Amino acid sequence: MPRQNRVQPDGQIIAHATRGALMGNRGILHDAAAHQHGTLTHRRWQHKAWVCCVLSFKNRRRQLMAPNRYTELFFYDEAVALAAGHRPCAECRRADHKAFLAAADHSGSAPDFDALMHAARAVPRVYGQNRPLADANTLPDATFILTDTGPALLLEDMALPFSPEGYAAPIKRPQGTLPVLTPAPTRIALRNGFRPTLRLPTPLA
Repeated sequence: MPRQNRVQPDGQIIAHATRGALMGNRGILHDAAAHQHGTLTHRRWQHKAWVCCVLSFKNRRRQLMAPNRYTELFFYDEAVALAAGHRPCAECRRADHKAFLAAADHSGSAPDFDALMHAARAVPRVYGQNRPLADANTLPDATFILTDTGPALLLEDMALPFSPEGYAAPIKRPQGTLPVLTPAPTRIALRNGFRPTLRLPTPLA
Protein backbone atom coordinates (compact mmCIF):
# COMPACT_ATOMS: atom_id res chain seq x y z
CA MET A 1 0.00 0.00 0.00
CA PRO A 2 1.42 3.44 -0.94
CA ARG A 3 2.55 5.69 1.90
CA GLN A 4 1.12 9.15 2.39
CA ASN A 5 4.04 11.05 0.90
CA ARG A 6 3.04 12.32 -2.58
CA VAL A 7 2.79 16.11 -2.52
CA GLN A 8 0.30 17.78 -4.84
CA PRO A 9 0.47 21.34 -6.24
CA ASP A 10 -2.51 22.36 -4.10
CA GLY A 11 -0.61 21.39 -0.94
CA GLN A 12 -2.29 18.06 -0.29
CA ILE A 13 -0.08 15.13 0.70
CA ILE A 14 -1.70 11.91 -0.45
CA ALA A 15 -1.05 8.18 -0.70
CA HIS A 16 -0.62 7.31 -4.37
CA ALA A 17 1.32 4.79 -6.45
CA THR A 18 2.67 7.22 -9.07
CA ARG A 19 6.42 7.57 -8.66
CA GLY A 20 7.93 10.99 -8.10
CA ALA A 21 10.82 12.51 -10.01
CA LEU A 22 12.10 14.45 -6.99
CA MET A 23 12.15 14.05 -3.22
CA GLY A 24 11.34 16.68 -0.62
CA ASN A 25 11.95 17.49 3.01
CA ARG A 26 10.18 19.82 5.40
CA GLY A 27 11.02 18.12 8.70
CA ILE A 28 9.45 15.26 10.65
CA LEU A 29 5.80 14.92 9.66
CA HIS A 30 5.21 11.41 11.01
CA ASP A 31 5.46 9.66 14.36
CA ALA A 32 6.21 6.05 15.31
CA ALA A 33 2.66 4.93 14.60
CA ALA A 34 2.60 6.78 11.30
CA HIS A 35 5.84 5.04 10.34
CA GLN A 36 4.10 1.68 10.63
CA HIS A 37 1.06 2.74 8.60
CA GLY A 38 2.62 5.21 6.20
CA THR A 39 0.43 8.16 7.22
CA LEU A 40 1.30 11.62 8.50
CA THR A 41 0.56 13.69 11.58
CA HIS A 42 -0.60 17.32 11.50
CA ARG A 43 2.86 18.92 11.78
CA ARG A 44 3.13 19.85 8.12
CA TRP A 45 3.68 23.58 8.70
CA GLN A 46 6.06 23.40 11.66
CA HIS A 47 9.29 24.14 9.76
CA LYS A 48 10.01 26.91 7.27
CA ALA A 49 12.79 25.24 5.25
CA TRP A 50 10.95 23.24 2.59
CA VAL A 51 13.37 21.79 0.05
CA CYS A 52 13.23 19.76 -3.13
CA CYS A 53 15.96 17.14 -3.64
CA VAL A 54 17.24 14.66 -6.19
CA LEU A 55 16.28 11.01 -5.67
CA SER A 56 19.87 9.79 -5.46
CA PHE A 57 22.80 11.58 -3.81
CA LYS A 58 26.22 10.21 -2.81
CA ASN A 59 24.84 6.65 -2.62
CA ARG A 60 22.90 7.46 0.53
CA ARG A 61 20.18 5.01 1.57
CA ARG A 62 17.22 5.85 3.77
CA GLN A 63 14.45 3.88 5.45
CA LEU A 64 11.23 5.66 4.53
CA MET A 65 9.51 7.35 7.46
CA ALA A 66 12.07 6.07 9.95
CA PRO A 67 11.29 7.11 13.54
CA ASN A 68 12.79 10.47 14.52
CA ARG A 69 14.03 11.16 10.99
CA TYR A 70 12.67 13.61 8.45
CA THR A 71 9.71 12.52 6.35
CA GLU A 72 10.60 11.76 2.72
CA LEU A 73 8.13 13.50 0.42
CA PHE A 74 7.88 13.03 -3.34
CA PHE A 75 6.82 15.25 -6.24
CA TYR A 76 5.69 14.35 -9.75
CA ASP A 77 8.05 17.02 -11.11
CA GLU A 78 9.71 20.26 -10.06
CA ALA A 79 6.80 22.53 -11.03
CA VAL A 80 4.63 20.59 -8.57
CA ALA A 81 7.29 20.99 -5.87
CA LEU A 82 7.51 24.73 -6.48
CA ALA A 83 3.74 25.14 -6.42
CA ALA A 84 3.56 23.32 -3.09
CA GLY A 85 6.06 25.82 -1.66
CA HIS A 86 9.39 24.00 -1.88
CA ARG A 87 12.71 25.33 -3.24
CA PRO A 88 15.84 23.54 -4.57
CA CYS A 89 17.99 21.96 -1.85
CA ALA A 90 21.27 23.74 -1.07
CA GLU A 91 23.15 20.45 -0.59
CA CYS A 92 22.18 17.99 -3.31
CA ARG A 93 21.11 20.69 -5.83
CA ARG A 94 23.60 23.43 -5.03
CA ALA A 95 23.74 24.98 -8.51
CA ASP A 96 19.94 24.99 -8.85
CA HIS A 97 19.61 26.42 -5.34
CA LYS A 98 21.90 29.35 -6.16
CA ALA A 99 20.25 29.94 -9.53
CA PHE A 100 16.79 29.87 -7.96
CA LEU A 101 17.62 32.42 -5.23
CA ALA A 102 19.32 34.68 -7.75
CA ALA A 103 16.32 34.52 -10.09
CA ALA A 104 14.05 35.26 -7.12
CA ASP A 105 16.04 38.49 -6.56
CA HIS A 106 17.17 37.28 -3.15
CA SER A 107 20.68 38.18 -2.00
CA GLY A 108 20.36 37.21 1.68
CA SER A 109 20.64 33.88 3.44
CA ALA A 110 18.62 30.75 2.72
CA PRO A 111 16.87 30.98 6.12
CA ASP A 112 15.83 34.55 5.29
CA PHE A 113 14.39 33.34 2.01
CA ASP A 114 12.62 30.46 3.74
CA ALA A 115 10.93 32.92 6.10
CA LEU A 116 9.86 35.02 3.11
CA MET A 117 8.58 31.93 1.32
CA HIS A 118 6.68 30.71 4.37
CA ALA A 119 4.90 34.04 4.68
CA ALA A 120 3.92 33.82 1.00
CA ARG A 121 2.74 30.21 0.94
CA ALA A 122 0.89 29.95 4.27
CA VAL A 123 -2.31 31.50 5.58
CA PRO A 124 -1.39 32.79 9.07
CA ARG A 125 -2.74 30.72 11.97
CA VAL A 126 -4.73 28.53 9.55
CA TYR A 127 -1.97 26.15 8.41
CA GLY A 128 -3.28 26.11 4.88
CA GLN A 129 -1.99 27.08 1.45
CA ASN A 130 -2.23 30.74 0.45
CA ARG A 131 -4.01 31.06 -2.90
CA PRO A 132 -4.04 34.70 -4.03
CA LEU A 133 -6.06 35.73 -7.05
CA ALA A 134 -4.32 36.92 -10.22
CA ASP A 135 -5.00 37.45 -13.90
CA ALA A 136 -3.89 34.26 -15.68
CA ASN A 137 -2.36 36.30 -18.51
CA THR A 138 0.09 37.96 -16.11
CA LEU A 139 1.54 34.70 -14.73
CA PRO A 140 4.85 33.20 -15.91
CA ASP A 141 5.20 29.77 -17.49
CA ALA A 142 5.40 26.83 -15.05
CA THR A 143 3.00 28.52 -12.61
CA PHE A 144 0.18 26.39 -11.21
CA ILE A 145 -3.31 27.81 -10.97
CA LEU A 146 -6.49 26.32 -9.52
CA THR A 147 -9.38 25.88 -11.94
CA ASP A 148 -12.89 24.53 -11.45
CA THR A 149 -11.57 21.06 -12.28
CA GLY A 150 -8.39 21.21 -10.18
CA PRO A 151 -4.75 22.35 -10.50
CA ALA A 152 -3.36 23.21 -13.92
CA LEU A 153 0.12 24.16 -15.14
CA LEU A 154 0.42 27.26 -17.33
CA LEU A 155 2.72 26.89 -20.33
CA GLU A 156 2.74 29.39 -23.21
CA ASP A 157 -0.84 29.63 -24.51
CA MET A 158 -1.85 26.36 -22.81
CA ALA A 159 -2.86 24.97 -19.46
CA LEU A 160 -2.16 21.35 -18.55
CA PRO A 161 -4.68 19.91 -16.06
CA PHE A 162 -2.93 17.96 -13.32
CA SER A 163 -3.93 14.85 -11.37
CA PRO A 164 -1.82 12.52 -9.18
CA GLU A 165 -1.08 10.46 -12.32
CA GLY A 166 0.42 13.48 -14.10
CA TYR A 167 -0.61 15.96 -16.76
CA ALA A 168 -3.60 15.58 -19.05
CA ALA A 169 -3.74 16.85 -22.62
CA PRO A 170 -3.33 20.63 -22.81
CA ILE A 171 -6.27 22.98 -23.05
CA LYS A 172 -6.44 26.65 -23.95
CA ARG A 173 -4.90 28.92 -21.33
CA PRO A 174 -7.72 30.19 -19.08
CA GLN A 175 -8.64 33.84 -19.07
CA GLY A 176 -9.55 36.06 -16.16
CA THR A 177 -8.76 36.02 -12.47
CA LEU A 178 -8.00 32.67 -10.84
CA PRO A 179 -6.44 31.35 -7.61
CA VAL A 180 -2.66 30.91 -7.90
CA LEU A 181 -0.93 27.99 -6.19
CA THR A 182 2.73 28.80 -6.91
CA PRO A 183 3.98 31.23 -4.21
CA ALA A 184 4.89 34.81 -5.14
CA PRO A 185 8.68 34.53 -4.54
CA THR A 186 8.78 31.50 -6.83
CA ARG A 187 6.83 33.33 -9.51
CA ILE A 188 9.52 36.02 -9.46
CA ALA A 189 12.15 33.33 -10.09
CA LEU A 190 10.08 31.87 -12.95
CA ARG A 191 9.57 35.29 -14.49
CA ASN A 192 13.30 35.94 -14.30
CA GLY A 193 14.21 32.77 -16.15
CA PHE A 194 14.41 29.89 -13.66
CA ARG A 195 13.25 26.80 -15.54
CA PRO A 196 12.02 23.86 -13.44
CA THR A 197 12.28 20.30 -14.71
CA LEU A 198 8.92 19.19 -16.12
CA ARG A 199 7.49 15.75 -16.95
CA LEU A 200 5.25 16.78 -19.82
CA PRO A 201 3.03 14.51 -21.94
CA THR A 202 4.88 12.98 -24.88
CA PRO A 203 3.65 15.37 -27.62
CA LEU A 204 4.97 18.32 -25.58
CA ALA A 205 8.14 16.84 -24.08
